[in-house]
Amino acid sequence: MDAEIIAVGSELLTPFRQDTNSLYLTSKLNTLGMEVRFKTIVGDDRECLATVFRAALNRSGLVLLTGGLGPTEDDLTREVVAGVLGRPLREVPEIRERIEQRFTRLGRPMPQTNLRQALVPENGVWLANKQGTAPGLWLEHEGKTVILLPGPPRELEAVFEAECLPRLAPLSSAAPIKTRVYKVVGLPESEVDERIAPIYRDYANPTTSLLTVPGTIEVHLRARTATEADADALLTELGDKIELALGEHVFSTRGESLEEVVGLYLAMKRKTLAVAESCTGGLLSGRLTRIPGSSDFFVGGAVCYSDVLKIRLAGVPASLLEAHGAVSAPVAQAMAEGIRAQTQASMGVGVTGIAGPSGGSAEKPVGLVFISLADDHGTQVRQFRFPGDRERVRQWAVTAALEMIRRRIRD
Repeated sequence: MDAEIIAVGSELLTPFRQDTNSLYLTSKLNTLGMEVRFKTIVGDDRECLATVFRAALNRSGLVLLTGGLGPTEDDLTREVVAGVLGRPLREVPEIRERIEQRFTRLGRPMPQTNLRQALVPENGVWLANKQGTAPGLWLEHEGKTVILLPGPPRELEAVFEAECLPRLAPLSSAAPIKTRVYKVVGLPESEVDERIAPIYRDYANPTTSLLTVPGTIEVHLRARTATEADADALLTELGDKIELALGEHVFSTRGESLEEVVGLYLAMKRKTLAVAESCTGGLLSGRLTRIPGSSDFFVGGAVCYSDVLKIRLAGVPASLLEAHGAVSAPVAQAMAEGIRAQTQASMGVGVTGIAGPSGGSAEKPVGLVFISLADDHGTQVRQFRFPGDRERVRQWAVTAALEMIRRRIRD
């Protein structure tokens, strides 16, 4: 059964909201062997929604609509779906009672507009929503299945897990779609593809796609076979060849982030880490402390944005700053060695650079970053030139620092 997702809401067509529900639903449907063929975002407009819904009914066996089930005038999903299917809306006393009881528990009066959420298209099945007032809806129409889900992710996921998955499982006889992700660092997307395209071109199954995320490349493999064991075998066969072609640039095959891999290595080697950051402004510390249990290996960090704090917190000699400037290899080295000495950590990292958009020069352009790593084996300093805007430069610098740590511990 092919599936289609329609996300309803004018806010999803602005720069301020993102449709994450479709990602969750796609993942869950794939575990049932269902392929999502189309995704559409449509605003709160009756005619536009009706047009999109009719098209979905014509081409897909399963249509899921998210959002537009609230109590306000712009929540149109149930009315439009009922109209397209030619089914009158009926109030369900049990839903009304549940809504009234919810407001009573909250100690608030119930607006009459909330009663719109008790309306169900004729012959439809309502799906209990324990996280909110808008129930989901399940409809069968000429051999097609239509599911309406509330928009808030917490509500949608609760309804889908409890009410939809048990109903959908018997509808699919296909094996689950199995996936595997290889995460790559230190290579541009073009070079990753150049290395592995001759390999994956020979495979129609699994399919291969490349995804660029800040600082890394992800190689996604998707296999669909009669059994999970066959799918796993295909993923392993192709994945091993890809991993061999990309070599040490592959840092994860199980979904771990780069900071998780670094944290695992540090913990295994019983090493500790401290950082001194300038242009990254604490982003490196933030990535590391996002990991549960990071206190086992992360001592702490200092944001040494000014020259004064580079001297006070990281022990950078004033003479180095005067001679070379804050953005230089000697200062990055002094930051790494200084923060390591100050904290008695096994490893110290120093990051200094020009993130932009101003502050650059012909000699030291925007995007120039120096990263240094100091430990018992000595101090390493690398110079980078990252393209892009301020945020991109900062994110690339953090990824480069993490990769330097990973390679140093591994080697």
